[in-house]
Amino acid sequence: QIAFMTLTLFPIRLFFAAFMMLLAWPFAFIASMGSDEQELEKPLSWWRKIVDILLKAIMRMMWLAGGFHWINVKGRRALPAEAAILTVAPHSSYFDAIPVTMTFASIVMKAESKDIPVWGTLIKYIRPVFVSRSDQDSRRKTVEEIKKRAQSDGKWPQIMIFPEGTCTNRSCLITFKPGAFIPGVPVQPVVLRYPNKLDTITWTWQGPGALEILWLTLCQFHNSVEIEFLPVYIPSEEERKNPVLYANNVRRVMAEALGVSVTDYTFEDCQLALAEGQLRLPSNTCLLEFAKLVRSLGLKPETLEDDLDKYAASAMKMKNEKVDLKEFSAYLEFPVSHTLESMFALFDENEDGIIDVREFVIALSVVCKPSKTLETIKLAFQLYQSENGTITEEDLAHVLKTAMGVSQIDVTHLFRAVDEEEKREITYDDFYRFAELHPHFAEDYLYADQMGAESGLEASSLSAPNGICTDFSPENAEGKNKPLQKKLN
Repeated sequence: QIAFMTLTLFPIRLFFAAFMMLLAWPFAFIASMGSDEQELEKPLSWWRKIVDILLKAIMRMMWLAGGFHWINVKGRRALPAEAAILTVAPHSSYFDAIPVTMTFASIVMKAESKDIPVWGTLIKYIRPVFVSRSDQDSRRKTVEEIKKRAQSDGKWPQIMIFPEGTCTNRSCLITFKPGAFIPGVPVQPVVLRYPNKLDTITWTWQGPGALEILWLTLCQFHNSVEIEFLPVYIPSEEERKNPVLYANNVRRVMAEALGVSVTDYTFEDCQLALAEGQLRLPSNTCLLEFAKLVRSLGLKPETLEDDLDKYAASAMKMKNEKVDLKEFSAYLEFPVSHTLESMFALFDENEDGIIDVREFVIALSVVCKPSKTLETIKLAFQLYQSENGTITEEDLAHVLKTAMGVSQIDVTHLFRAVDEEEKREITYDDFYRFAELHPHFAEDYLYADQMGAESGLEASSLSAPNGICTDFSPENAEGKNKPLQKKLN
């Protein structure tokens, strides 16, 4: 079927879809010219209403060209005055743009998107909330803008938000980001389903790439999509004061409608588990649990790198000195709490009530920079090296065990490969040169030896070809409620 469709219908569909997008561009460009905030808050003029209808029709033809012959819509879409925010889940594909083009609701988008040829003009037409990665204050500004629009009594268009913040494989709903719920206004949950016999829709940064997903989807005779507008969710007074509680309760309602489980993993956990660094995290890593504790402790993602520098500087002064819980509390400048005790327990491998804070710093570096393996290893060398700037095989084992969050690991082959002169000690420069020559050193010298070993290291990314890694499945998520285990148990 794929071969036949590739030679026949696929090029026609692709051409027609591209033509529809190009056809929409001049209408969106003209309608967007000269728009300012005051004008946007006014009711649409008669000619803009006509443009709206034309653009929706053109976008519908574009999806029709892609094989979405009919779109099954259930429930009633609330008016902007009833629900200023539409929360959509699960987010699993760029085909989730279908409800956006059907409603022309505003969305939250990265600022760079407006510079994309053709598509950027269409995005600007729906008056999105732009997020700038280069602006450190962008998160606060985005929340303020969402608040302003949500509390405008229907003057602004509805805002459509995908609260998961990343694409998943629809097997469960991950933790919702609180941005949509901070304004404390009613929201309308919207659930998406793709009941296709063969799933070519799901795009989760793992498995088939974006272009391959597009190709396979256009090669299907028909693609099904269901959009269900659930009843408007009106928050209680407690939920208005607690956006996290509000988000969790809305997520539960949406999960029940979808018939799926929920998991406490977040967008940041997805980034950590799927990081493209040279040290791929194994399926049994405790770093996901550590990352959750970091968030619970109050360490914020936007300040994490500054916190890391501060803790690393303190750890270097302490050398290899070990600390108890009270000293660890003083080191982090956080009071003793259940969360702090749980974090301490992760590193108390011998259950003797003391830990090495260097391990905490390495773990925090992995969470902070999941894809930057060599930066973490360089920091670890600085923490463990002797006066002449070298570390031993035992030190390297400590570093890599902590960086991967596992109980045991055999670094003998790796250490000997780096230590060409057999000095029984290596510098970071030695390691860096080796890593430059062997960019897949972990795969060649660590994972290969550990496959099937008692440590349980495995290439989790290989077991879920079109979805997030196995750690995020509902079955495995059930085990996350068990008591915390030590890092080296």
